[in-house]
Amino acid sequence: MSKTTTAETTAIVAKNISKTFHITEDAQNTVKQRLFNIFKHSKAKEVKAVKMMSFEIKKGECFGIIGRNGSGKSTLVKILAGVYPVDTGYVKINGSTMLMNIGVGMSHELTARENIYVSGSVLGLKIKQIDALFDKIIEFAELEEFVDTKIKFFSSGMLSRLAFSIAVNAGADIMFLDEVFAVGDFKFQEKAVKIFEKSWIEGKTVVLISHTMDTIKKYCQRVAYMKHGELQHIGTPEETIAMYLKDDNNH
Repeated sequence: MSKTTTAETTAIVAKNISKTFHITEDAQNTVKQRLFNIFKHSKAKEVKAVKMMSFEIKKGECFGIIGRNGSGKSTLVKILAGVYPVDTGYVKINGSTMLMNIGVGMSHELTARENIYVSGSVLGLKIKQIDALFDKIIEFAELEEFVDTKIKFFSSGMLSRLAFSIAVNAGADIMFLDEVFAVGDFKFQEKAVKIFEKSWIEGKTVVLISHTMDTIKKYCQRVAYMKHGELQHIGTPEETIAMYLKDDNNH
């Protein structure tokens, strides 16, 4: 009987990861002030967005991340998706990934058509495979009239629809959803939920950020609670949400 390895059952391994941003505090508001202070060094403020955390996400798991605004949820997801490099530790990914966030990972200077081909190639698809999926992606995203428009002119809802459609139709193994159900009209949200359920049932790994606790409870097997860049708890949706709400009420 063959032994199942960790690599076969684990989609994501994060070990001792951390991320600090150095934000420049520039108090020189006018052109004159800036010119006179051109040789002065601006003060840099350290923001520790993600503080030393380790965890694993299983293949086929829907893993939720909750926390207040500014707790580091989106930064963590961008680290896992490869958008941001880590300062310490490492992230191991077992499969192809797609981050569904408003336009992240897409070039705003390219058209919807060009972004579909670039994103498809990143996911490992050949040109012929993207050709076969192209109409389906555009139709699902409801962007037939904007195929050759640069996405910098898209609304946040249009960007979200395009990113979602590419991810689910191009077949990423691991999907990162950052408040994706909160964008777009109700009709599209319904459609997105249906396709998400289908993808989830088909064994995709999903990392889901949401402020809607009902969504987290409905789909996630495990949930991580973040506070001030720190991982407070990983557990069942019920116990993790209860901890988060108790903390939130104490503020």
